[in-house]
Amino acid sequence: SLIPLLAVPVSLIGTFALFPIFGFSINTLSMFGLVLAIGLVVDDSIVVVEAVERHLEEGFSPHDAALKAMHEVAGPVVALALILAAVFIPTVFIPGITGRLYQQFALTIAISVAISAFNALSLSPALAAKLLKPQKTHGPLRKFFDWFNRTFDRARDKYVAVAAVLIRKTVMSVIFLVIIGGTAIFLGSRLPTSFLPEEDQGYAFVNVQLPYAASLERTSDVCRKVEAILKDTPGVQFYTTVLGFSLQSQVQATYNAFFFVTLKPWNQRKKAEEQMAAIRSHLNQELGKLPEATAFAFSPPTIPGIGTSGGFTFMLEDRSGKQDISFLTGNLDKFMEAARKRPELSGLSTTHLPSVPQIQVNVDRDKVLKQGVNLSDVYRTLQTFMGGFFVNYFNRFGRQWQVYLEAEAPYRASADNIGQFYVRNSQGQSVPLSALTTVEHRVGPEFIIRYNEYRCAQINGSAATNYSSGQAMKALEEVFRQTQPPEMGFDYFGMSFQEKQAAEGVSPALIFGLSVVCVFLILAAQYESWSLPFSVLLGTPTAIFGAFLALNLRGYQNNVYVQIGLIMLIGLAAKNAILIVAFAKTEYESGKSIADAALTGARIRLRPILMTSFAFVLGCLPLWFAKGSGGISRRTLGTVVIGGMVGATFVDTFIVPVTFSLVEKLVARIRHKPEKIEKPPEPNG
Repeated sequence: SLIPLLAVPVSLIGTFALFPIFGFSINTLSMFGLVLAIGLVVDDSIVVVEAVERHLEEGFSPHDAALKAMHEVAGPVVALALILAAVFIPTVFIPGITGRLYQQFALTIAISVAISAFNALSLSPALAAKLLKPQKTHGPLRKFFDWFNRTFDRARDKYVAVAAVLIRKTVMSVIFLVIIGGTAIFLGSRLPTSFLPEEDQGYAFVNVQLPYAASLERTSDVCRKVEAILKDTPGVQFYTTVLGFSLQSQVQATYNAFFFVTLKPWNQRKKAEEQMAAIRSHLNQELGKLPEATAFAFSPPTIPGIGTSGGFTFMLEDRSGKQDISFLTGNLDKFMEAARKRPELSGLSTTHLPSVPQIQVNVDRDKVLKQGVNLSDVYRTLQTFMGGFFVNYFNRFGRQWQVYLEAEAPYRASADNIGQFYVRNSQGQSVPLSALTTVEHRVGPEFIIRYNEYRCAQINGSAATNYSSGQAMKALEEVFRQTQPPEMGFDYFGMSFQEKQAAEGVSPALIFGLSVVCVFLILAAQYESWSLPFSVLLGTPTAIFGAFLALNLRGYQNNVYVQIGLIMLIGLAAKNAILIVAFAKTEYESGKSIADAALTGARIRLRPILMTSFAFVLGCLPLWFAKGSGGISRRTLGTVVIGGMVGATFVDTFIVPVTFSLVEKLVARIRHKPEKIEKPPEPNG
């Protein structure tokens, strides 16, 4: 067991060393790949060591056993490495952020597996020849080994007997395989779709909005109530209050506030009410009771820098080009009213503020010219005293300070004080601003967003419980079609934009199909046969079935990590099949019947298949139980590969001899060689 374990540090160190050459860094995707690689890189060495051990039991010397084993397994080891790398070839051509996610993972697996194959073809047989000796163990350990081998041999005999029955009942086996494939498609269609899962990243956001034009003092009072709620919320460790700012709109206003909420470390949040989803639900429930303001909690984006929040960001656009903002506002109200009735959507809010009380200062340019006043002086004086004007920087106490010029608070608190400020005309006389301006009280938008040059309203929200982001976006588009006139349009922003781009780009089904084609071509070239790849790939539906079944049982969504795992399963399922088919092909070409060759390959290769499969599954268990930041992504990927590998191991081992027999019989009939088509022997017992 030490010989396969040596492949782990060799492969991982080599992978880390080659990362800079390809311009990749060590991040979440590469770490996912490395965790999976730990289970993969030992497989090649296990195949070699098991073959050497089997020949040692037949009486060969360690040196001869290693040579004979390499003669048998060198081809399968090379094929395993090639298909696990080739299966990701189509992902190179995927554009955008989706392609970047695929490529980072693919490169990690490809490098690790390539180094593992080189190790298995060079270091592993050399170590096996030096370290492995014929078994001479005595005592209780020998008795345990003998008992285990007897038990395994009996189980293998029963397995071969079942495989022989399945080969005779080829039609029933094919029907069973079709049922497995159909069930896999059905289970996959039941999975809700999304781009990336919302993660518990250890922090959350809270947005607070008071009535339009509310003062900063009122906002501060409401924030104290929000702080009291945060203080009593299980799982919350710290919180930071930012007055006068909204993260969602990126606008400073006196009636907005924003909270950065830091949660306790993951190992201290073990209760159900201390998890991210429960904390967010509790906060929204308590914040909804505040009568003074609209407040809600939301999660950060899954990938930092892509948008400002999790969930979706929907941009409702006025494409008519109308100057009046009331057209956009009226349609937004219709949209929000209908959207709030959809069960797929929750936490809907908009940053569109169309009727905020405002004060408009109109400068009479004719009076300014008649008074001999410079027009720029009027605007600068208004800005300086009523708002603020930056002068310069200065250094003191080892720090840099900014200098702003503005009137004191009591003198700029009311627009009626504008007459107390003066400008000089060309004769050096002071002219009050009230003589040059008029003050108008009105309502209007706090700010205007333009997206793709269209005036728009930003709508934020998230998918409701038990719904995915894909279902939420579909619901938004249905509401748009039901409520909006032809002059209106929509688009997405942030993570929603990336999800939409991924959905409209290269489809996962096409990627999956191209990956199967790449594996087919690699196997055809490796074994110089068009029939052998069919024998290998016909077992793929069982792996897909296991993956989708596990995802449904755990309640996960179909996202990018699921698609990456499914592509990887093509190679993993082919790996088990190759171990049987390659040996069966050799036996068939040496003169055995098709059935005998298939059963011999199944008998000889059952042990390495189980050893490599169990090693991979056990190596992926940390992904299955992952917690902390990125835990949902790791659990999703772990569920796919473990579920798929379990399905491939316990079903494909029975199906692959059948597919080999079926394909070779068809080929033999096409080539008019009926003499080599024989029925399998009747099973004993």
